[in-house]
Amino acid sequence: MDERKMRMIIEKVIEKMEEQSSIPVEASGRHVHLSKEHVRQLFGDDRHLSIKKELSQPKQVQYNQRVTLIGPKGIIQGVTLLGPARGNTQIELTKTDALKLGIDPPVRESGDLQGSASLWIAGERGVVLAEESTILAKRHIHMEPADAQRLQVEDRQKVAVRIMTNRPVIFEDVTVRVHENYRLSMHIDYDEANACNYVPGTRGKIISID
Repeated sequence: MDERKMRMIIEKVIEKMEEQSSIPVEASGRHVHLSKEHVRQLFGDDRHLSIKKELSQPKQVQYNQRVTLIGPKGIIQGVTLLGPARGNTQIELTKTDALKLGIDPPVRESGDLQGSASLWIAGERGVVLAEESTILAKRHIHMEPADAQRLQVEDRQKVAVRIMTNRPVIFEDVTVRVHENYRLSMHIDYDEANACNYVPGTRGKIISID
């Protein structure tokens, strides 16, 4: 085998090894998870919601319908609505969105809503005040137990991840979330994505574990 072919084979092996040790990264835009009661008030009921597409995490969907967010200083129209319905309405924004709306939501993990910001939400059939509903989503990684074992991490651990783009950034304090129903993916918001020149297909690599 000549040197050129050998070099190509070695490069492909290295590329495969790097892929196996890296994590796909997804940029998450502003979106809303409604409670069943708020679905009823804004759209009638969930029979009036139609699925646009399935998301990377199992059983999570995006609807065709959208909502408007109303804050003290501004509004944002056409906000993505995700499902299925949850026990409590949760709105996830970027800091840029929050400044436009005139609110100051905390950085929180999903579901940690006590003391968070409130917003009005407008839908096809009405308007509701979603109290203690709004957060800046803390960056995190979803993974199955097999992925956690391969990457040598545990549920709830905090890690630092290097985002591998032409403008690489290291994100610290990234929460690992392990569950058998998860699929491997790191989630960052659009502000974070813009900071590192994110493009679809971007991957990250865990470089340290707390």
